[in-house]
Amino acid sequence: MDTTHSFRMDEPVGETRLDQGVQNVIGKGVDRFEGPLKVSGRAPYAYEHLHGRNVAFGFLVLSTIGAGKVKSIDTMRAQSTAGVLTVVVDKRGPRAAADPSDPAPTPAGGEVTHYGQPLCLVVAESFEVARDAAKLVDVEYETEDGRYDPIALQDEAYDPGPGTIPSVTKKGDFDAAFAEAEVKLDETYTTPSQSHSAMEPHAAVASWDDGKLTLYGCYQLVSTNVGQLAKALGISKSKIRILAPYIGGGFGGKLGIGPEAVFASIAAMETGRPVKIALTRQQVYQTTSRRSDTIQRVRLGATRDGRITAIGHDTITSNTPGDEFFEPAGISTMFLYGGENRLITHRKTDVNILLSSSMRAPGEAVGMLALENAMDEMAEKLGLDPIEFRKRNEPEVDPQEGLPFSSRKLVECMDVGAERFGWNTRNAVPGSRREGEWLIGIGMATASRKNLLQQSSARVTLSPEGHASVETNMTDIGTGTYTILQQITAEMLGLPLEHVTVKLGDSDDPDAPGSGGSWGANSAGSSVYVACEGVVEAIAKKLGVKVDDLTLKDGTAIAGNRRTGLAEILAGEAITVTGTFKPGKAFKETHQASYGAHFCEVAVNAYTGETRVRRLLTVGAAGRILNEKTARSQCYGGQIFGIGTALTEELVVDKRTGLMVNHDLAEYHVPVNADVPQLDVVLLEERDHAASPLAGKGIGELAISGVGAAVTNAIYNACGVRVRDYPMTLDKVLKGLPRQSVAQAAE
Repeated sequence: MDTTHSFRMDEPVGETRLDQGVQNVIGKGVDRFEGPLKVSGRAPYAYEHLHGRNVAFGFLVLSTIGAGKVKSIDTMRAQSTAGVLTVVVDKRGPRAAADPSDPAPTPAGGEVTHYGQPLCLVVAESFEVARDAAKLVDVEYETEDGRYDPIALQDEAYDPGPGTIPSVTKKGDFDAAFAEAEVKLDETYTTPSQSHSAMEPHAAVASWDDGKLTLYGCYQLVSTNVGQLAKALGISKSKIRILAPYIGGGFGGKLGIGPEAVFASIAAMETGRPVKIALTRQQVYQTTSRRSDTIQRVRLGATRDGRITAIGHDTITSNTPGDEFFEPAGISTMFLYGGENRLITHRKTDVNILLSSSMRAPGEAVGMLALENAMDEMAEKLGLDPIEFRKRNEPEVDPQEGLPFSSRKLVECMDVGAERFGWNTRNAVPGSRREGEWLIGIGMATASRKNLLQQSSARVTLSPEGHASVETNMTDIGTGTYTILQQITAEMLGLPLEHVTVKLGDSDDPDAPGSGGSWGANSAGSSVYVACEGVVEAIAKKLGVKVDDLTLKDGTAIAGNRRTGLAEILAGEAITVTGTFKPGKAFKETHQASYGAHFCEVAVNAYTGETRVRRLLTVGAAGRILNEKTARSQCYGGQIFGIGTALTEELVVDKRTGLMVNHDLAEYHVPVNADVPQLDVVLLEERDHAASPLAGKGIGELAISGVGAAVTNAIYNACGVRVRDYPMTLDKVLKGLPRQSVAQAAE
């Protein structure tokens, strides 16, 4: 029995089987479905597939200039090396397609747009031979003057047109309202380029069989990645199968196919053998994509009693020529606080630096650094507590579009966090608390992340034995998708968790939106929910009862005071339902977002300017929490990400060449264990029935939004130093420390 079941969400969903909780697994802190495979080394990542076969290995040759043209590529010395099979020089010029909307790749045989652009691939019998031979490829360039300094180019910024959000959003008369405001703030904040730095480097393994390509990769959006690869190769999507069952982190850096996928596919066709490519860590930093640097001007105008009358947020970002993606830094400014007069703009500069793309919480992660620092600075001007100032500007409806909020617990997040963290012990006067050579401060910031929902499909099969399997080309980048889909299926069909298996990351399975934008769990989960509804209907039909009169629990069906095992009901016949979920009017007619608040305590060394984060609390409200353990883990990751954003993370670009100077984990400083205190996360009880049939919203990217501002606001409270140029490294703090501290340090 094989059927389809679809659901378009035009109205909020009422109570469902998930609310009834008969099986009592939804929302629980269930251990990871694939955990045992990962800790035992049995979960293969991209590069580990086809081990032991007659595999060849590829190594990329990258450009050593940042701007100009390739005059010639001489591969003779490389090809004459023992063990080298071929050198692939492809004029289609595969490079990272960091977002699904990326245009066609720039020809590598022509223009060079950034340092580290892939030019060709050396293929050999071993990785070591390929790597050594790659050094023997001779490239002749015609060098041009590059554009490597976004700050110096800001006057050339232009309107790139709409992206994730409109490039310009207006309401009222901002200029007039700001000019007339009783109290004004006008400050500029800058953030540097950042690297996704996922644990698993980008890798691909390609194999051709009977004219069909199978590619093992580490890509987040398998369903759209097939189309990208087909376009790059000039073949039909029907001839490509992508497999990405396990992905070692992505953070947006693996949304699109990378150059390794295209080159591996071409090389496998040319050699007739499977070809493996893994980027080195240095190549990942130089060749894939980055979060854009930003220049953000925030202007707030308010009455003396703290009501915002004008709010403006202008952002300049950078990207390579032809790549129109821009970091939507003002995305939360559009709705987070009230204000009748509003102006949010985004402009872009063209640079010869590695392309910029989506990186965890694109927009909010850096945009809320500026906004939430500005809110604290304005609160100080007004003589108000930072939380009180935010509460006075809590809107009743979306202040930009006037839509009702589907749910919004921002004030509750602040109140719960303030009580739990001991906000009432905070002294508003900077530098008031000292412990030996350490100045102690407390800061806070809010968090918001627009909820995104995507069409998704999944196939659920209930076997004759009463076990269920789930198949969808959704991916799991370490977020817990396997486990969440297992829980939804178990709850809907009344099965023990161990009777549900989940298969992900195969492009031949029903299309899901993939992992990105914090839409994964609720989009893919909703399609599994819809498929399970179809299975329940089929069971009810077999029993001759109404669906509402049917209870499923522990592998049995209960109806009319009669309990029957599923195996008996199925009588040797499987039930297979492909469910498709589509967002509808409920998504369009409400403003949907997740909300939170971060509270941070830091210690700043009065002599050196070193900052140590001592406590960090996040309180979040993201609708129904599907798995308390994986959701909390996502929040921990976001908190750590935010600490890095505030204090350490910065891609340093050589302004002479466009080279990423600190292109490894030794010099690109992500937080390590010693940088991270014991973290605290509180997830509020919430159901958002307009957000999805699951009543949940995204949380993975909410957790990073605003964290950096909470850290830097705490630094100001500790020592009175405001640094608006991120990251807030000790040298920047030291310049602003009280003179007596610096003098004591000199002694």
